[in-house]
Amino acid sequence: MSESQTIDGQTAEPARSLGLRGAVNARDLGGYRTADGRTVRAGIALRGDALHRLDDEDLELLLRLGLRQVVDLRGLNEVRENGSDRLPGLDPAEVARVELSEGVTSIGSGPVRLVHLPVYAPEHDIYVALRDVLASQDAEAQRALLGDGGAERIMTEMYQWFVTDPVMRSRFAETIRLLADADRTPLLFHCTAGKDRTGWTAAILLTALGVDRATVYRDYLLTNERSAALTERVMQVFGERRVLEDPSLIRPVLRAETGYLDAAFDAVAEGWADFDAFLGEGLGLDEGTLAALRENLLDD
Repeated sequence: MSESQTIDGQTAEPARSLGLRGAVNARDLGGYRTADGRTVRAGIALRGDALHRLDDEDLELLLRLGLRQVVDLRGLNEVRENGSDRLPGLDPAEVARVELSEGVTSIGSGPVRLVHLPVYAPEHDIYVALRDVLASQDAEAQRALLGDGGAERIMTEMYQWFVTDPVMRSRFAETIRLLADADRTPLLFHCTAGKDRTGWTAAILLTALGVDRATVYRDYLLTNERSAALTERVMQVFGERRVLEDPSLIRPVLRAETGYLDAAFDAVAEGWADFDAFLGEGLGLDEGTLAALRENLLDD
């Protein structure tokens, strides 16, 4: 958690990797500075990719970190195909039952509680659309969906949907509420790659805490460095197995891009007077919750 790296030529900042071998994009949001000079407290708000690949040493590490709660933002199809989370102290069968439910569900009272908040709807399930077009190995259909900016359009529309859909807003809002509860943190929130739903959750959180927009973007884009080897391996496998005639078509889906996060922030600006109004009116976070969030996550 002490390594540092440069992001887009900006001043080097700690990568804050959690060191999980089965979740390479898992990291600590602690250490960022706010506009009023405070610092996000380390070891409280953790973000990551899915936890289904964790090994026994990873589980021990989570216990040493004092993890109390995990929020899974994945949809049902992702869990079915990739697997349910591995979590210390929780029965795998019970974890699968929770993560394969359509609604908001939870399990566990200690040492770790799991909350499933699926940011998912059948009409916006890009995971299924991509899976089907890849499985078809139909080069023309793949180009039609992903070529000529198609992949970028899919991603920007998804980020807009994070903001415009009231049910999805409620899932992000609940994650922030859970982070405001000192008795339920440290908390790790994740989706599949730790990039899109996780990235927008982190952007909401850091903005609510008073972290400047440039730092929010740098944290978001850090996924590209943390996941670079995995991204290249996926593209290589797709090419070798002839899943994609042109593997570069999938790259925009696998990366975090500034334009995607722009789409979410632009949707906020179109719907609300400012980000504070979005927190209150759009996400339903009252002043008491936001004060508790800052009390729990900020050091003077």
